[in-house]
Amino acid sequence: QVQLVESGGGLVQAGGSLRLSCAASGRTSTNYFITWFRQASGKEREFAAGINWMTGWSYGRTYYADSVKGRFTISRDNAKNMVYLQMNSLKPEDTAVYYCALDLPPIAIMSRRPDDMDYWGKGTLVTVSS
Repeated sequence: QVQLVESGGGLVQAGGSLRLSCAASGRTSTNYFITWFRQASGKEREFAAGINWMTGWSYGRTYYADSVKGRFTISRDNAKNMVYLQMNSLKPEDTAVYYCALDLPPIAIMSRRPDDMDYWGKGTLVTVSS
């Protein structure tokens, strides 16, 4: 089993910044993707950012939804088994519960589908006021 715990959410004004953290523990293998999804009230869960943690030519590669590209940065700390989501220039439409998810795919292809994720955290709420 893998446990994922998010932290760092809160209330911020538009234009501000927050950094979310995801701590991974348990039986983590060395080959997976870590992904941030978000879900606004009344909307479907959507992909925000992901990072490749699978050995191979694309190890460390990052992926972003168009809506957050240029404003959000995903990064990792291998030694601590931590993944971070730095969110800058926040907008009211970024308000959502942010979830960390882990995908154990058979091959190193990034999925943006929530249904493909193998483990989920419980989420952390980000509220951006206008």
